Amino acid sequence: MTDFAEKPTLTGELVVLRPLDEGDYEAMAAAMADPDVARLTGSHGEIGEERAREWMRTRKDQTDRLDLAIVDRASGVVVGEAVLNDWDPDNQCCNFRILIGPAGQGRGLGTEATRLIVGYGIEEIGLHRISLGVYAFNPRAQRAYEKAGFVVEGRLRDSLLWEGEWVDEIVMSVLASDWKAVRSTA
Repeated sequence: MTDFAEKPTLTGELVVLRPLDEGDYEAMAAAMADPDVARLTGSHGEIGEERAREWMRTRKDQTDRLDLAIVDRASGVVVGEAVLNDWDPDNQCCNFRILIGPAGQGRGLGTEATRLIVGYGIEEIGLHRISLGVYAFNPRAQRAYEKAGFVVEGRLRDSLLWEGEWVDEIVMSVLASDWKAVRSTA
């Protein structure tokens, strides 16, 4: 098992995943400014430009996580990010999260980005399990995760308070064996 010190570039038919850096600030800020993106990711408030730029500047130095920009191959534009974080090397597992701005939605970019980073995590890093949480009001994302082999494990009731309403979080994971089954049918 290796760590996340190496920051790969992963290329698919629709997207290229490459290391996130400070130059991606404008694209990521635009994606996060979209009210629907903020809702679907459960993001309350802004962190500010200086703090966000510093965050992006330091992603390449992290050995316990992988932050990749999602680039739409058709336009060359950064449309979001795909992240493996909360790494637990003793248990060969981590968390996955993804954000796709309006410019990248509805065209399969998120599904392909998910498959690319999950494949990298399992096949190259040697992860056994990758987990995530998706809010119940985001069935489109849940379907994309299922296409990459994620299986629903449970529900965290009333996990997010969004505009005065409680929303459940669906807990999902993909095991290395799930991934191998998905890969063999793809």
